[in-house]
Amino acid sequence: MSSDEVKGSFTASGRRRIRQAVRAGAVAAVVSGIPSTAHALLTGGDLLAATRAAGTLIPGRRDRPGVAAGLVAHLTIAAGWTGVLAWAGCRGVTRGAVAGLAIAVLDLGVAARAYPAVRALPRAPQLADHLVFGAVLGALLNRPQGTDQGTTSTTSPGCRVL
Repeated sequence: MSSDEVKGSFTASGRRRIRQAVRAGAVAAVVSGIPSTAHALLTGGDLLAATRAAGTLIPGRRDRPGVAAGLVAHLTIAAGWTGVLAWAGCRGVTRGAVAGLAIAVLDLGVAARAYPAVRALPRAPQLADHLVFGAVLGALLNRPQGTDQGTTSTTSPGCRVL
């Protein structure tokens, strides 16, 4: 299949939804670290501990935490969960927050058992990070989408302006 055929197979609406999900995921990935950063600042903890711990999730780096690896891991994981939640139609702050907590159970439950650097992180700020990720992502996925005419489409059930 040529690139023109692939491009043509996506409707304008589908391309808008993909762009919306990419933007929403990028924003959610950035702001999701606010709770753990605030906790580190308030308690005098290491501001980059969670980032370095995420770096140990990359194969071959289990015992070698690093900030650059942590950023790559965090963005990769956020992109994956963004795709899952966008595909599942997880829209709205409440649904997103619930999804974020479910992701925390999976991410932190599995990672904390297998990765000492993740296990060493304070649990409450990590749960809050996941909650914020889901809530922000759900809110942004719920925003009306622009149309080809420059107007917004609010035809999906439950869609509202934030």
